[in-house]
Amino acid sequence: MRQSMRGDVDPFIVMDVMEAARQAEAAGRHIIHMEVGQPGTGAPEAAKAKLIADMADPLGYTVGLGLPELRAHIAQHYADWYGVTLDPSRVVITSGASGAFLLAFSSLFDNGARVGLGTPCYPSYRQILKAVGLTPVDIPTTLAQRFQPRPDDVAAHDLDGLVVASPANPTGTMLDQPALADLARACAEADAALISDEIYHGIDYDQTPVTALQVTDDVYVVNSFSKYFSMTGWRVGWMVVPEDHVRRVERLAQNMFICAPHAAQRLALHAMDCVDELQANKAVYAANRRLMIDGLQAAGLRNFAPPDGAFYVYVDVSEFTDDARAFAAEILDQAGVAVTPGLDFDAERGHHWLRFSYARSTVDIQEGLRRLADFMRGRGA
Repeated sequence: MRQSMRGDVDPFIVMDVMEAARQAEAAGRHIIHMEVGQPGTGAPEAAKAKLIADMADPLGYTVGLGLPELRAHIAQHYADWYGVTLDPSRVVITSGASGAFLLAFSSLFDNGARVGLGTPCYPSYRQILKAVGLTPVDIPTTLAQRFQPRPDDVAAHDLDGLVVASPANPTGTMLDQPALADLARACAEADAALISDEIYHGIDYDQTPVTALQVTDDVYVVNSFSKYFSMTGWRVGWMVVPEDHVRRVERLAQNMFICAPHAAQRLALHAMDCVDELQANKAVYAANRRLMIDGLQAAGLRNFAPPDGAFYVYVDVSEFTDDARAFAAEILDQAGVAVTPGLDFDAERGHHWLRFSYARSTVDIQEGLRRLADFMRGRGA
């Protein structure tokens, strides 16, 4: 049977690492998971209790743009967190951030459009772009520039669009307000669309993240309930779009998804009020971050930019290996710690990098770091 070239996308290597870790656990081993960006906590308990009461209702389809009360709550969230006044009509509830990217790319670009990605970056940007007939353009970044693209990259690469992430995956680095404003200005001057991935907002440490809506309304902002709100498996996110794009995105959402899952939307609405529990989760990430920075350095893994946000550390391991995938497999086999090779995030240079996630419990992070230190000592580090 014939096949479409749209399916010719690369695998998500971290999922392969997860499967290898699962097989090791099935064989009786205890594995410390530092490979996946999934909070060790679940959805807030108070939100789940309220959802149980909601289940007495049929919970059928919602309108394509999402529950009006959830969209209004998100608009209020921008006022509370960023001082941004936002019309709830510009908020689109999506089937996770992944659904938001599919809608954004479909709404903004025609076949063959060139969309810039500062590498290393979240790998699914590239694969979704390829699957919908667009051209991902890798923009190599450096540790010195904290792995973020620069304004002159837009014109230099002849871009139709640019995806930025702050805090970023896999690096955890952020753009401050002047840097984000400069990128927005460069995109406007080049008539390139700007898409701002903000799914790790709320998980920050020494500085507060800036939303692109603080510097421009000519932007698609993507966010999710997966990370700060600890709702990965519920698959609900949101997007803020310019006012004159709402109906276009709505038509696409109606036809592609009908709506995001109703139960997940209800849970998301309740989760937004669970501030104390969510901030307690954030305190765990902050403690884990301190442990990771100190523990990786003590193990001899010193070449990284300390993360501003999210729950990752992206480490240069070139002094130990030319094959990060094999190195990650060795760490899993010998130390019982699952980590992600950088090839997921940077196909050209990722063979020299590993990503470590500290999203799990502090006890797990402490044990994982102890195992890593023993492993590196065994290699003479």
